[in-house]
Amino acid sequence: MKSGLILFGHGSREPRWAEPFERLAQRVRARAPDVEVRLAFLETIAPDLPTAAGELVAAGVTAIRVVPVFLGQGGHVRSDLPRLVEALRQRHPTVVIRATPAVGEDDAVIEALATYCLRELAPDA
Repeated sequence: MKSGLILFGHGSREPRWAEPFERLAQRVRARAPDVEVRLAFLETIAPDLPTAAGELVAAGVTAIRVVPVFLGQGGHVRSDLPRLVEALRQRHPTVVIRATPAVGEDDAVIEALATYCLRELAPDA
C-alpha cells in the first residue's frame, strides 16, 4: 500500500502565508521519503484538496491521510472537511481516505506552542 499525506490549511490572499506550510511539508518529506506529501488549501491558494488528492492518486497512492493544519476544530474542520473528504471518497472509491483531528488538538503540538511562548519571555527574545 502506497501512502500519501495531505497537509490541509485554510489559505490566505497573502502570498507568503503559505511559507510555514511549505517548510512543514519539506520536513515531513525529509523524515518520510517513502510517503507522497502534498499541501492543499481550503480557499484562495492552490492546490485545493481535490487537486492534491488527484495528484496522489495519479502517483499510485492507495491510502491518503488528510491532516488539517489548523489550531482548533472550528467549522472548517468540523463541517467543510468531512464533506470534502466524502466527495474525495466518491471520486476515488478504491483509495482509503481518512482525515485526522486538527493538529492543534494534539498534546504534543500544544506543548510545542507552550515552549515557544515561554521561550519568547527570555530577555534576548
